[in-house]
This record gives sequence, structure tokens and C-alpha cells, in this order.
Amino acid sequence: MFERFTEGARGVVRGAMELAERADADRVTEEHMLLALLGHESTPASGALAAQGFAGRRESVENALAAARQRGGLSQADTDALAGIGIDVGEIVSKVERTHGEGAMLAGEPSNRRGTARRRFSPGAKKTLEKALRIAVGHKEKHVGDEHILLALTVLPGVVSEVLADHGVTYETVEGALR
Repeated sequence: MFERFTEGARGVVRGAMELAERADADRVTEEHMLLALLGHESTPASGALAAQGFAGRRESVENALAAARQRGGLSQADTDALAGIGIDVGEIVSKVERTHGEGAMLAGEPSNRRGTARRRFSPGAKKTLEKALRIAVGHKEKHVGDEHILLALTVLPGVVSEVLADHGVTYETVEGALR
């Protein structure tokens, strides 16, 4: 599949792998892909993000992703739904952290890596790459670019698409900026 990726898309994948390695994460996630996308310049995706006034918002995105990790990976919509039936996620996190220590609810598996083998892609990251390919094919394009990865991140359910939407980045706004 990667032979169909443009240099920009390959750069996003490499960047995501590097971010996962620096964080000592067991897997490359869609969060790593988003952060890798934010680190690129002069690509279709970076142009689409800049057209939406997204430049300089990396810190805000990182904070929103960290808040989601603090909620155990639950999206704000999930947290709100649970609150609607009387479950206070913040209170649960506080109780768990009082018992098990600060950060006990952080989403993700602790690293138990041995050696320098490549990190695997999480199921969500794999779905993102597959969706990027489907989007490119749907647009009748022969190659998968970083813009297709960005579009995939906006439509797949989860924390990353929620964070993007909270920052005004949706499938529709990205497509509009790409035109």
C-alpha cells in the first residue's frame, strides 16, 4: 500500500513513527499521525490547515489530546453522555489517581518494548491509512497524499476527529480548502 503514498504522506507516517518512538509508545496511533501532520510545511495538508487559520495551534491541539488521554481516551462526547446518566468521569479519574497514583488513567499501554524493533500501528492508525487510501480512490487519484490522511483523521470517530472538529477542522472544511 505504501508504494501509492506521496513523499508527503510517507513523511507523515515516518514522523508518526518517530513521535511514537520518542514517547516510548508501544504503537503508532492516529494521534501521532495528527501531530506529524502538524509538523509538515509546504504540503497540501499543511496548506489546507493554514487556510483554516490552524497555524500556531499545535499547543492547543496537544493540550486537547492530553486532556483526552487524562479521561482514559474517552472523547468529550463520551464524557458528556456518561454525565447525562449520572457518571462523573472527572470524579472517577480523581478516585483512581488517589488510589493508584497520578496519571493512572492515562490512555495507552505502558511500554514493554525490547530492542529497537519497529513499532506496530494501532488499529485506529491502520484504519486511518486504509481510509486515506479509500478517499484517494474515491477522488479518482492514483496516489495517497498527506491531505488524504488529514481527511481520514477528520471522519473516523474518536478523539482525534473530535479535537480537529473543536478546532474548526472537518472533512468539509478541509475539502473546501483543498479546492
